[in-house]
Amino acid sequence: MIGGSMAIALKEKGFASEIIGVDASEKNLQQALDRGFIDRALPLEEAVALSDLIILAIPMDALMTVLPQVLNDMKGQVVMEVGSTKEKFLQAVKDHPQRGRLVATHPMAGTEYSGPEAAVSGLFEGKCTVLCNIDQSDEDAVSLVKKVYETLGMQIVYMDAASHDLHAAYVSHISHITSFALALTVLEKEKEEKAIFELAGGGFASTVRLAKSSPDMWVPIFKQNRHNVLDVLYEHIHQLKKFKQLLIDEDYETIYKMIQESNAIRRIIK
Repeated sequence: MIGGSMAIALKEKGFASEIIGVDASEKNLQQALDRGFIDRALPLEEAVALSDLIILAIPMDALMTVLPQVLNDMKGQVVMEVGSTKEKFLQAVKDHPQRGRLVATHPMAGTEYSGPEAAVSGLFEGKCTVLCNIDQSDEDAVSLVKKVYETLGMQIVYMDAASHDLHAAYVSHISHITSFALALTVLEKEKEEKAIFELAGGGFASTVRLAKSSPDMWVPIFKQNRHNVLDVLYEHIHQLKKFKQLLIDEDYETIYKMIQESNAIRRIIK
């Protein structure tokens, strides 16, 4: 979805003259060809040799294998990745002679859907992207990647990999865990699917929306960012236990105050 949406936008805006698709799934490649956002499909080594810019939009576990292959095959091109965690894989390639040609990025955009059919035009407009550890990347490589994101209409912020992974755990990864858990709770307790469909309002739908996300994408993220995800999960469980105990104690005054405190998020998210 991320790679396909980038391909659509970069072609529409005239940034790319040709886009070559590489995928482990023949079905995905055929869908991308049918939709016209890749011009042809090739094996990885051939695609790297013919490309000026390589964009790796793949699950984090696959990135650990594919990125070293790409760096080994490159002849000075630029490679960027768009993964949700940074520290572990950057540590793995920190001494690679082509490390300077790599730019680590995380476009903070997406939906709960995956695959080429989920790719949409305009996905990135007005959103934020993070560039990580740019001091370890060559200046011209960073410049090219910045042009990519400027073309996509994104705001650019800069972080080190450790800070990125910590903040991503708090603003993204915990949201998905909460959504997965809520979906499992409702599916376990509410056996009548029709009632869920008929009574679930906008609040429930928006909260559980992320539970439709792909496990192929999210299990590797949780694995690579386990320490930070556990940190935020402990705090989240602590807050849930507080609400539970206050309900047991029928302490609605304190619940009222806690909800008021939570309303402070309005100052940050409009």
